[in-house]
Amino acid sequence: MSFLGNAGYLARRAAQKERVRILYRRALKDTLNWAVHRHLFYQDASELREKFDANKHVEDLDTIDKLIDEAEAHFEKWRHPDPYIVPWAPGGSKFTRNPPPPSGIEIVYDYGKEEAEA
Repeated sequence: MSFLGNAGYLARRAAQKERVRILYRRALKDTLNWAVHRHLFYQDASELREKFDANKHVEDLDTIDKLIDEAEAHFEKWRHPDPYIVPWAPGGSKFTRNPPPPSGIEIVYDYGKEEAEA
């Protein structure tokens, strides 16, 4: 294999590894949305890991691309319809619940500090 061919192979493998890593993290986080209790999540996470490890030995680049595409399509099909969002994160129930006051409004926090009348 020439240097350019080897570099192309390595770049494609690196891109595939990144896609698999991202897909695994997304699927694992989505598993938390489906699991009601932690012991159910651990079981589902273990099954998910086994599915990923089952194809760890595949070396053909085209087969790997096909497997990744199938897994991404499967993930999109079975993604949770109402995922958990941290309340203060964008999309959460508390996001911008107490926004800062508009400019021009001054809030003075001097409770109980009445000015001395002279």
